[in-house]
Amino acid sequence: MTREPSPQPCSDIGDVNQRFYDGLWADTRLVAPERFNTWALVSRLAASHKRRLEVGPGMRPRLPIEDTHFVDISQPALAALDHRGGVTQTAPISALPYAADRFDLVCALDIIEHVEDDEAALGELSRVAAPGARVLLSTPLHPEYWTPFDDIVGHYRRYEPAHLIQLLERHGLTIEQSAIFGMKPKSSRLTDLGMWFLQRHRPVAMKVYNRFLMPLGLRLQKPLALSPGMVPTEGVQEVFLVCRRRP
Repeated sequence: MTREPSPQPCSDIGDVNQRFYDGLWADTRLVAPERFNTWALVSRLAASHKRRLEVGPGMRPRLPIEDTHFVDISQPALAALDHRGGVTQTAPISALPYAADRFDLVCALDIIEHVEDDEAALGELSRVAAPGARVLLSTPLHPEYWTPFDDIVGHYRRYEPAHLIQLLERHGLTIEQSAIFGMKPKSSRLTDLGMWFLQRHRPVAMKVYNRFLMPLGLRLQKPLALSPGMVPTEGVQEVFLVCRRRP
C-alpha cells in the first residue's frame, strides 16, 4: 500500500510541486548527465537505444541531451535542454504527446511519487515505450519513512516495495535490475536543518543547495551498484529500477 498523506487537497500538493521546482530551477545551471552515477549505465544503453525520452528532468537530465526528447512543465529547464540540442515539449507525464511504441529508452527519475494519478503516469510511460524498451525509474520507498521533507518537496506517496512491483507489472513493466539510490543526506540533523531553512528562508536555502550542496553531493556519489531483480529493500529510502517493457 502507499502512504495516505495527512488530509490535504490534491491541488495543494500540485502547487507545492510547482513552487518548489520553479524555485529550485530559477537559480541553477544545467547539470550534465555525465556527472551522475547513472551515466555508466545510461551511456551504454543510449549507444544501442537511439529513440530516447526523458520525462521531468528539470535541470538534472540523465539521458544524453543531444537528440533526446524531453518533456517537462518547467520552461527554464526546457529552454536549457533545447539550447543543448534536446527536443523539448511541455506536457504532464499523464498526457505524453507521442504515439504508442515510440521510444526504445524511457527515463523518469523521481517523478511518479509527485503525481496524484500514478496509474495514469505509468500507463503513459508504458504506452510510449516500444515492446522490449528499457524504462528507467526511481522512487522513494516505505511509507513509515515519511518525514516533513516529503511534504516540502511535494510527494504524494512512498511505495511499499511489493505494491510498487505489482503496479509496474500491471503496466507491462518487469524489473530487470535495481539499485539503492538517492542523494538525500544520511544525517537526520542535516536534513532537519535544510527543512528549517526551506520553510523559513526558501530563497537562501535554494541558493545554498544549488551552489554548494548539489556540487558536493555529486562529488560524494557512490557508484550505482545494480543487482538482478529488486534489490533487498529493508532500510532503503529510494530505489532505482531498470525495467523492460513486455510485449
